[in-house]
Amino acid sequence: MTNRNYIVAGYASDASLPHFTSEDGLKMTHLNVAFGHVLNDEIRIDHLKNLNALKVLKSNNPELKVLLSVGGWSAGGFSEAAATREGRQKMVSSAQRVLETQLFDGIDLDWEYPCYGEAGIQASPEDKYNFTHLLREMREGLDLIEGSTGQRYLLTIAAGADQYYIDGTEMGEVQKYLDFIQLMTYDMRGGFQTLTGHHTNLFTPSGDLFRISTDASVRMFEKAGVPRGKIVIGGAFYSRMWKDVPDRNRGLYQMTKLAGGYGPDYSALLAEYINLNGFTRYWDDEAKAPYLFDGSTFITYDDEESLTHKCEYIKNADLAGIMFWEYKCDTSHRLLDAIYTSLQTK
Repeated sequence: MTNRNYIVAGYASDASLPHFTSEDGLKMTHLNVAFGHVLNDEIRIDHLKNLNALKVLKSNNPELKVLLSVGGWSAGGFSEAAATREGRQKMVSSAQRVLETQLFDGIDLDWEYPCYGEAGIQASPEDKYNFTHLLREMREGLDLIEGSTGQRYLLTIAAGADQYYIDGTEMGEVQKYLDFIQLMTYDMRGGFQTLTGHHTNLFTPSGDLFRISTDASVRMFEKAGVPRGKIVIGGAFYSRMWKDVPDRNRGLYQMTKLAGGYGPDYSALLAEYINLNGFTRYWDDEAKAPYLFDGSTFITYDDEESLTHKCEYIKNADLAGIMFWEYKCDTSHRLLDAIYTSLQTK
């Protein structure tokens, strides 16, 4: 596995599991299967159709830890379940059943986000404290059961990267119950902003009104009480895109009429966009991030160069590792190769 046992975790949808290669499975330490749902206070997986593919992955790499990721954007049920002791215990019991009957090594909770209802889910100011109760009781519940090999089950979360997430949670307390915390250091720009910029940059560049970056996020979570050794940063295998961008400053930091939407995944970027069809690739050395511009369309993304910088940052900052969203977005396998190679190098 990787040098110093850095975490290399990836998210993969249920539909992606049959297409997961044995080579890629050997380059990862953790796989998050997206997504389980919370329905009537219970974790449900009956909609997942390809869990048998996990047998092959784990036989090829017995050290690979596979977690069921529960939630995702617009996935509700968390606030309701966490609000009462009875609801939390139902959720814990359902997690135990899933772990005892499937090939998962743990649970990853992806509640987007405690205290916030922007994704169209129920939210309450009490989520801040109920989230802590839920994770403590989940940790206690997982400690009561063992895997077939006697291993301890993992408990992780995916966390929003900016201050809002810290304000809506008790991270200093929450981290005590978690094996590691996966910072979603992507989508930091795009869905809500009409100002173009980087969506998964490592550092905050001068001249950017939005000061969030991977490094800024790490510092926020450390200040909130999360040890660096439990912080996993995120990489993006997809892009964010703005259209009708003024042809100034190569499209960077320009106001547009509409917020940025999802852009092409990395496979499509390689095939049709990077220095193709009128698009030029530029590199922001302050942000350690690439971007594309064709005079009217601006695209921000991660590539092999930016992910290599993120991996060097992990080593220099003594972080736990890196995760990415999502496996199916790079059929070239170049991005995972870059991560694996970078973390192998001393």
